[in-house]
Amino acid sequence: MTMFGGTIHKLENSLAFASAKNQTIANNIANVDTPNYKAKNVVFKDVLHNEITQDQEAKRTHEKHLPFSNTSGSSYNVVEQRNTSYNHNGNNVDIDKEMAELAKNQIYYQALVDRLNGKFGSIQTAVRGGN
Repeated sequence: MTMFGGTIHKLENSLAFASAKNQTIANNIANVDTPNYKAKNVVFKDVLHNEITQDQEAKRTHEKHLPFSNTSGSSYNVVEQRNTSYNHNGNNVDIDKEMAELAKNQIYYQALVDRLNGKFGSIQTAVRGGN
């Protein structure tokens, strides 16, 4: 059992995902005019799958039974979008889409930070004895 029920760890992983997504979007925007540059995207499906399977551990009734645990490293993947080409120079960055994704990701990141601040505030209140 973890001290805070795993909430802070999950928030930390979510912040890492949001940071990676923000960096990927920024790279796409920076390369909007680069010939043959292909836009990249951070895949969330892997994050969700890892979070779902991470906390589920089967009960072992015998010491020789294999444990079920998630041993993967990174919880997200950055994939290149190769199927499209929007510009005549082979570049497929859609600046409007990237700006919308950036705004959405910034809102998500800020919500995570607010939740983490609330969690730390609750811990601080408990440490101070409710004052």
